[in-house]
Order: sequence, then C-alpha cells, then structure tokens
Amino acid sequence: MKTDLFAIECQTIKGENVTLDEHRGKALLVVNTASKCGFTPQYKGLESLHKKYQDKGLVVLGFPCNQFREQEPEGEGEIASFCERNFGVSFPLFAKVDVNGENTHPLFSALKTAAPGLLGSRGVKWNFTKFLIAPDGKTVKRFAPITRPDKIEAEIEKLLKG
Repeated sequence: MKTDLFAIECQTIKGENVTLDEHRGKALLVVNTASKCGFTPQYKGLESLHKKYQDKGLVVLGFPCNQFREQEPEGEGEIASFCERNFGVSFPLFAKVDVNGENTHPLFSALKTAAPGLLGSRGVKWNFTKFLIAPDGKTVKRFAPITRPDKIEAEIEKLLKG
C-alpha cells in the first residue's frame, strides 16, 4: 500500500507539528540539508527555484540532517537564522531529521521506497539529496547531491505543466 506523503506528520523548525496536507495539489521538492557542507551553497539555488515557481505550484521543503559527518550540528534556531542570513531562505524549514537508519523520519522512509537511488539503493548518500514529488503525491524523481537546483528546473517545469 502506497503511503500518502501529504498525511505524514513533520515538525517545523519552530517546533510545530504539521502534515504536508497544506501543500496537497502542489509539486514538492524535499531536500535534506546541512549548513556546514560543501553543497550548502545550494540553498541559494533552492531559494531561487522556490521564488520563481512558488506561484506556479512548487514548494521547496528543507529538512536539516546531521547524519553526514555532523555537518548540521546546530539547533533549529541557529539553523533558521543561518539560512535566512546567508541565503535569504524563505521556503519552509523543518526540525532536524534522520534520513537513514532506525530513526529515519517516516517521510524519508516513504520517499526512499518510492524513488530508490542508483542501482535500487534505498539509502540517502549525502546532504542535499532532492526528491521531486508530483502534485498528486507520486514521487517523480530523486536527484543526487551533486545535482545543482538549476539543473532540475526543466523537470519542475514539466511537472507543473501537468
């Protein structure tokens, strides 16, 4: 049975429990992020996508994760301040999550099942792995950390055109 991604409970970076249901009918770009990673400058590209496509139905969602060489060691308040101050992030950020292991957040469990990685691997390999989800909740594609946000713009446009 397929998981309804929009029904999964998540905690915002401000500590509020929400589901993704408020974004039902929109395309989602879910990204596991980190503030002290070589890919951290991708925040700028993610924010650019968010601003360019938010009125067309895209929502970027950032999920900080400290599982990869402890590159997200700060608390939620510090993470939010860092993202806003350094990259002008206005897209929704969530509390830190695990994307692998026994404490994997249910959203990432569902995403990894719906969109396995290279050679069918289930694990998230590094920070800034991106999952593009169709407005109906069907996971469309997983993008590697090295894939810059601007390189998935064509996929986003296709998805938004339906």
